[in-house]
Amino acid sequence: MISFHDSMIEYRSQLKKGIIQKAYRGLMEYFGSLRSYFHKKYPDYTVSGSIYFGYMDMTYFAVSPPLLKNRKLKIAIVFLHKEFRFEAWLGGYNKTIQKQYWDLVRKRGWHKYRIPSNLKGIDSIVEHVLVDNSDFRDLDALTMQIERGTMNFIKDVEDFLSQ
Repeated sequence: MISFHDSMIEYRSQLKKGIIQKAYRGLMEYFGSLRSYFHKKYPDYTVSGSIYFGYMDMTYFAVSPPLLKNRKLKIAIVFLHKEFRFEAWLGGYNKTIQKQYWDLVRKRGWHKYRIPSNLKGIDSIVEHVLVDNSDFRDLDALTMQIERGTMNFIKDVEDFLSQ
């Protein structure tokens, strides 16, 4: 296992190249524009005012359509850095709500989307891959793909909860 010191030497070496900073800055700017896009296009949704930038593990913001907000649920649009993909996660406003709906999903046997096997250290109730191996050459097309997948996911969640 590599030591913290050796990791920092490699980190410094990579930073000297300047590519990581450019990529990270571009990703954070894109995420900001994606959040703004959802905020403007879906005015009846509550869109988080900030972005969670993470520790280069995940970056996300949340959107809450009225039906989900009334149930204290939200949809997180997440970029997983290591996996290099966008996902939509159904989450609760707190751990109690999360556990309540996670139990409901498991009890009803809803297997349309990935369900974490347990909640220890997990922030989602249900997870859906929106874009795997993301291509950042056409950001408008990427935004449309994320939006389409997110809206389908929201509709499926709302349909499930309305049963």
